[in-house]
Amino acid sequence: QVQLVESGGGLVQAGGSLRLSCAASGRTFRRYTMGWFRQAPGKEREFVTAISWSDGSTYYADSVKGRFTISRDNAKNTVYLQMNSLKPEDTAVYYCAAKATVAYDYWGQGTQVTVSS
Repeated sequence: QVQLVESGGGLVQAGGSLRLSCAASGRTFRRYTMGWFRQAPGKEREFVTAISWSDGSTYYADSVKGRFTISRDNAKNTVYLQMNSLKPEDTAVYYCAAKATVAYDYWGQGTQVTVSS
């Protein structure tokens, strides 16, 4: 069982930055691929980025490549999402998720990110 708690969301102007954190419980955190997803009002939840547990490989949606960076600190059971050059279209609830094998089995409660133009 893994519990995830996101933090760091807020209101920022376009072009600004935010760093989201996701604190995980559980001793096997290092065995999970960690991902960030987001859901804007009236839209489907979409993949943003992920970092594998095995070799630290990272994956990004095209819409955030070059602007967002995912990282993890296994000693602190925490994954981070550094978001730079934010755009109004980045406005969404951001969710942290953990995957042991195929599917993301565990989800956080989400944190709101609002980017004003």
